[in-house]
Parts: sequence; C-alpha cells; structure tokens
Amino acid sequence: MAPQDRRNGTDRRLLPLVGLVVVLAAVSATVSVVQLHSQPSSSPVIWLAVVSLTAVGFTAKVRIRIRANNHNIAWTETAIVIGLTVSPASHVVLATGIGLVLVMVLTRIPLIKAAFGVGKNMLVATAAGLVLHIAGWRPGEEPLAETILPLSLAYLVAVLLDEVVTLPVIALATGERLADLFREDWGFRLAFALARLVVIIGTVLILQGDSRLLLAVPPLVLSLHLLYSNRVKARTEQQAWQRLARTTDALNVVDLDKVLTTAVTQAAELFSADEVEIALRDGRRTIRGAGSTITYDGPAGEPSPVDGAVVTARLEGHDRTADVGTLRLRFRGPVQLSEREQYTLRTFTSALCTAVRNAQAYAELARVAAEHEHAATHDALTGLANRRHLLESGTAQLATRHAEGVTALVLIDLNHFKEVNDTLGHAAGDQVLTQVADRLRRAARDEDLVARLGGDEFAVLLRALPAPAVAAHRAEALIGVLHEPFDVDGMRISVEASGGIAVAPASGGMPELLRRADVAMYQAKRAGQRIATYAPGRDTADLGRLTLGGELPRAVADHEFTVNFQPIVDLGTGEVTGAEALARWHHPTHGMIDPLRFLEAVERSGLLPAFAEAILDQALLAAVSWRTAGFDLPVSVNVSPRSLLDARFPGAVLARLRAHDLPPDRLVLELTETLTLSQLDVVDRVLSRLRDAGVRLALDDFGTGYSSLSLLSRIPVHELKIDRSFVTAMEGSTEAAAVIRSTLDLGRSLDLTVVAEGVESEPQRRALWELGCAAGQGHLFARPLPAGTLLAALQRGSGGRPGTLVPPLHDTGAVIRLAPGRRQPGRSRATGLPHLPA
Repeated sequence: MAPQDRRNGTDRRLLPLVGLVVVLAAVSATVSVVQLHSQPSSSPVIWLAVVSLTAVGFTAKVRIRIRANNHNIAWTETAIVIGLTVSPASHVVLATGIGLVLVMVLTRIPLIKAAFGVGKNMLVATAAGLVLHIAGWRPGEEPLAETILPLSLAYLVAVLLDEVVTLPVIALATGERLADLFREDWGFRLAFALARLVVIIGTVLILQGDSRLLLAVPPLVLSLHLLYSNRVKARTEQQAWQRLARTTDALNVVDLDKVLTTAVTQAAELFSADEVEIALRDGRRTIRGAGSTITYDGPAGEPSPVDGAVVTARLEGHDRTADVGTLRLRFRGPVQLSEREQYTLRTFTSALCTAVRNAQAYAELARVAAEHEHAATHDALTGLANRRHLLESGTAQLATRHAEGVTALVLIDLNHFKEVNDTLGHAAGDQVLTQVADRLRRAARDEDLVARLGGDEFAVLLRALPAPAVAAHRAEALIGVLHEPFDVDGMRISVEASGGIAVAPASGGMPELLRRADVAMYQAKRAGQRIATYAPGRDTADLGRLTLGGELPRAVADHEFTVNFQPIVDLGTGEVTGAEALARWHHPTHGMIDPLRFLEAVERSGLLPAFAEAILDQALLAAVSWRTAGFDLPVSVNVSPRSLLDARFPGAVLARLRAHDLPPDRLVLELTETLTLSQLDVVDRVLSRLRDAGVRLALDDFGTGYSSLSLLSRIPVHELKIDRSFVTAMEGSTEAAAVIRSTLDLGRSLDLTVVAEGVESEPQRRALWELGCAAGQGHLFARPLPAGTLLAALQRGSGGRPGTLVPPLHDTGAVIRLAPGRRQPGRSRATGLPHLPA
C-alpha cells in the first residue's frame, strides 16, 4: 500500500470523529452569532486582541513526534481562557474560529486537520465559556480573589476537553493505544498545564488595570512559549539520552537472542518507530517487531507487513571496520529524523554492532567448548560415548544403584577384526566399526549407555535391570545384532564377537566393573563361547594375562620367546616323520609360560608380524640342523588367521626359506578352523601363492568347528589333523570314533595325510593305526622338546634304530591282517607345518 493510500485510509477512519467535532462547532458558532445581538458589542481592539491571541496561541507550539506523525502542544486553551476574561463567550468562540482559520489558510494545513483544529478549539471555547457562565462570571466585574476559582474550573474543562477530543485522533492516526497516550508524560503535561494557569491568572491581574493591555499579552505568551519550548527540548533530550543509556546497558548481554529482542523493542521506543527490523549480515536471520512484540524471527526474505518510510542504518562500529547487519526503522508515513535522533541512531547502531559481535563470539566460544566437551566424552568415529564418559556415567549410576535397580556391564570385542584393517585397509575397518556402533545403539534401550572403548572394543552399560539374570538376555540380544554380515564396499563381511558380562560389584566401583567384564570377555574367547559371565574363581589367570600383556614389547625385543618341538611319528613303525613347532615364553620372573596365556595378547598388540617371524626363524633353523645331521624332517608351524589376511605374508615366509636354504616342502603351515574370514579373496590368494611355491598346508583341529567341510572345500590343504579331544574319547565314545573314522575316509578319498593329535597310550596308537591313520603325535612318543634335545633323541633312536622314538607295532616280516577297506595312504611320511603358537 502506498503512503498516500495509507493516509487516505487513516483519514477515512478519522472522518466520523472529525465530522462530529465540526458539526458541534458549527452549532456553537450558530448560537454565538445569534447571541451577538443580545450581548454588548466588544470594541474592535478587544476583537483584534482576542483574534491575535488565539492565532498566536495556536502557532506557538511545542512539537513532538509519535511514530510518523508530528503532534503539537499549543497555547490555544490559554488564549481562549484569557479572551473569556475580557470578552463575552460568543465573541471568543467566533474570534477563536476566525483566528484559527486565518492561521490555517496562511500555513496551508490540510483540510481535515484544519477542520478538526478549528472545530475542536471552538468547542473548547464554548465549554470554557459555559463554565464561566454557570459560575456567574462577568468579565471585568469580579475582584481578583473571586476570579481564581471560576477561571481555574474553566481552564480545567478546556484542558480536559482538548485531551478527550485530541488523544483518540492521535491513537487512530498512529496506532498507539489510547491508554498509553493518556499516561505518556502525564506529569510533564500537568506541570505545563499549571504553568499556563499561572499565566492566565497573571494576565487577568494585568488586564484589571486596563483591558487594552490585552494587546501586550500575545508577545508575553510568545516569550513564555519560547522559554517553555527550550525547557521541553532540554527535557526531551535528557529523556532521550537516558533511554539511550538504558538501551545500551540492556544490550550488554551475551545471549544473541536477548540482544536482538532487546534491540528491536528498545529501538521502537527510542525512535518512536512503527516497526523495527534487524537483518544479520549472514542472511540466515531477520528479526522484527512492533513495540514490545516480536512479530517475526527467521531467515531473511519474509516481507514486512509495514509499508512506508524506512530509515536504514548499518550495524557497524565507530571505526567502520565491522559490519554485522542492517537496522531498519519503518514508519507508516513520511518522517525525517532530527539531528539529535540521527546522532542517537549512530550511537545505538554502534552499540548494537558491538553487542551482536560479542554475543556471536560468546556463542562461538560456547559452541567450541561444547564440541570440546563432547569430543572429550565421545568417540570421534562412531559418536558413541568413550571410556571416560562410560566411567563417569557408570560411577554416577553406581552411586545410586540401590534406587535404580541392577547395573551390569557388557564388554564386546570383535574377533579377528585386525584382518579387516590389514587386508581391506583402515577405511573399511572404520566402516565396520561405524556399522557395529549403529547396530548396538539401535539394540540398546534408552536407559542404556553404549560406548566404544577403543579399537574394536565396545561396552554397553545396562541400567535399571530388574534382576542380574536379565543381563545375560540383554547381552545375547546385543551380540545377536552383530550376527548378520556387514556390507563394506560391496563385500559381505562376517565379524564374530565375544562378550563378557559383569554385574556391579559391592566395592571397587566402575573400574572394577570394567575389569570384571574384561575378564569375562576373555574367558568367552578362550572357551569358544559368544558370551561368558564373570566368574570370580577364574579371575586369577585373567589378571596374570593382563599383567603379561604389558610386557610383550620387551619380550619380543629381548628374544624371550622360544620354540619347542613335538615329533610326529609313523604309528606303525615308530619313525619320526616331522615335528610341530610350539612357542613358549621364557619369562625372566615367571619362568616358562604356556602360549594359551599370551597368544591372544600378541595378536591384539600389533606385535604379531615380529613374533611370527621370530618363531618361524627358530623353526626353520631347527629343520636345517636336523637335515644337516641326516634327519630330513618337515617342520610344522601354526599360523594366525590374521597373518593370512596380510598380503605380505607369503613373501616373508618364502624369504625366510631362502635365507635358510630350505626347500619349501620342508615347511608345513597349520591353519586353524577359527579362520572366520576365509571367504575373503585375499586369503585364497595368500594360500594359493604359498601352495604354488611348494609350502604344504595342514588343517588343524579338524572336526571341532562348524565350518570344517566348507573350509576343506575352499582351502587347498595337504594334511588333516584330528583334534586331541576325539582321540582321548575314542575308546569310550562311539561318536568320537565315528568322527575319526569319517575323517580318515575323507583323507583317503582326497589323498590327504591324516595326523592324530594327543596320542597318549599304546591302545590309542594301535586303534588309530588299525583304522588307517598313518601318523600321530602326543606324549606317548615325546613331550615338546628343544630342537637340540629332539635331535639327540633322534640320533639315539629306539631299540638301536636312529630316527625312531618307539618300537614298531609289528616285527619285520610279520603277516598283518588289516581291517576291511583299510589301505595305506599314498604318502609314507606325514608332513607338518609351523603353528604360530600352539
């Protein structure tokens, strides 16, 4: 809507009120004209004085601006009451109309304003004259003491009538509330009214001497007006500076929302604007309001409903080096700021610029602090809580556990996760960890806390459980969500997990709870279970393992790992056909340590390549020494599944063979059935390269895993090793005997050598041989021995036969009746391969 249209709309709203005033004034004028013939005529001097006095009283104004409209406080009521003291009311009413019409014609005031001004003041004159008439006032006939009360009453009526008629018009024109206008500067207006009353009484006192002195009153009124105007101006400016000071003080906050809201509401009062808008420079936020109400707060682009004059100022500092946005003051009509208002605007925008910058800087500091606080308590990769957050939250939880139910901790470790990083790269490993975190987060309850402790270790703090037994069910559900394969760059990868459960202890707090869950998790790993619950009776070994784990780097550097060899023997002849390398840790304090206590720690420590190379070197060196002494025996070395996911592993093995000048077929690499990632192409490539180079492969612990046959169909092995558990149970268990028999049949059909582990007695040896098993190893033949000790035993032999450890089952030349279907395997000696640590 254009400004002219808005003015026309405002004028149309004012027309009924203005029309009423004009009609009443016309009636008053008519009555006054009629009364001219019944009242004594005033002298021309009096007429001229009254007309001049009302003209001067209307012209001498104190101008104030409300919104886009200028409003004036005039001396008209004073002139009217003074005129009534020297002239009849009808004369004053007509003289007021004449004087005001002349002024408005000369000053070219718009018609509607002129009509309203003339009509209103004629009504004021009529009302004041009526009060004096009722009071029995006779101009020039009353003593001074008896004039004060009537004049005061007449003046009071004139002032009140002026307020009652004028303020509604101002409210319609500006949109201000009528009650607010009545209250605005009421004290100042009252003081001004009393001052004018004093002028009236003083003037009457002067006129009692000679009514012709009325001609001197207009200059006196004008002088008083100038004095009063200066006082009003000084007071207005003082109030303006006080409001500016209060406003700038109110901006001294660090909350950007409060800064902007305060600026909008205070600027509306400070500049008497219809609407205030602040648009920040980044364009992401605009806030506007009218008075004390915020009407919009959002992104830039939303149009303002207020059209008209706009005063725009940049939000910049005094040095103009900073510019944070724009301030817009909107008015519904044309407006021009005074010099004082322009200076106030510059000061206000500078203060607002500083406040916005301070608030933005504080918000940025708060954001950075929050990020740092979040980063300090959360894992950067997965967004889960980290170890610190888990410990802090768990400690707080345990402090109130009596009121919160049972608290338990589930510690989850991904099995063989290092193979993913080593084979597919850390980016793929990060994808797996992120997916694991997402699954655990979705599976956990709202009251549970899921954390990543580092690497492939996760923890879930179970809170408010109804009973300790519920922890196991919750752990099963959490581990279960990891059963489905993960999709990584188009590949489906299965990553198994082991979990340990511990219920909050009576003492020790969160660190003890975490330690117990860790112990339980490693108990699950060693037992081949998915989940284990903390058992205090099994805790000592775990504590020892944790202690030894910190000593691994020193042990590798100081060559504390040694190798013993358990011979593989032809069951029929007693001849040694190979030897399996078994790693041992010769600890300087604890003595000889079994591999079950340190192997997993080696794999998790990152020391696996160095450890494997040390074991392989010792195994190959022993094979060379035996060969030099005339015993050409293959040596078996156990291989960690993680090594098979390292594409550099075949090259390292073949390099060690060349360094020791040992044929590749003198090395047997034993693979475990826990190879859960054998579906990856890199495993096939590694094994194929080794086999093609002549290295022999064996599948260890055959029959104990769920994937025995699938692995056998995938991996090109030369040898199967029957797990010792079947050999131990074969005499009393038909199922164990059936597994051995089927394994031997499978070996014969695939032309594979079969070696039985854990042969402890002659009956076991004989039974295995009769079933068709060609080779075995166990304590019946020899315990694991150092390389030199085993060589001495080979040289010594059994019964004067070097290279044997036990007598043959049958004498040379004896006739042997074999079981139906039994035939000897195509190879005469079992071959073996180094087991990383067995």
